[in-house]
Amino acid sequence: MLTSVKDKIRTIPDYPKKGILFFDITTAIKDAETLNKMIDFLYNTFKDKNIDYVAGIESRGFIFGAPLACKLNAGFIPVRKPNKLPAKTISESYELEYGTDSIEIHEDAIEPGKRVLVVDDLLATGGTAAAACKLLKKVGSEVVSAAFIIELDELNGRKKIEDTGIEVVSMLKF
Repeated sequence: MLTSVKDKIRTIPDYPKKGILFFDITTAIKDAETLNKMIDFLYNTFKDKNIDYVAGIESRGFIFGAPLACKLNAGFIPVRKPNKLPAKTISESYELEYGTDSIEIHEDAIEPGKRVLVVDDLLATGGTAAAACKLLKKVGSEVVSAAFIIELDELNGRKKIEDTGIEVVSMLKF
């Protein structure tokens, strides 16, 4: 199963800037069978973890997070880029392998003590996911795990997240 999913992911050199190898999931998610395999992997991994909310990181984390939340009978929390959410927000800044950015959630997105799963398509340096975990902890939630379809081993993003005490799960490693 993993090989068939891995074979559907296209790589694009020098995107979004020179020296970056971009892993494009659009070639995988356009295939219904492959998309279902990815969602099923996440569901089977977390179905017994009593997840209250799935927090999907903009934008490709939404692709996996929303259907996973439905399957887990959990709510969905969008983790967005700045100035995309209409109500009062809290934010967290982070560094990427090619710059800096920040993310936001609604201040009232999650009730304290709720169990949250963070989901995104790709784990590179871990900056975005670590910022999302910090943000979710700020509102008092328990971050159960951070889950990804793709993990880029050589960038060691897993360590940045695990150092905060959060489990990391990935379907594919490159």
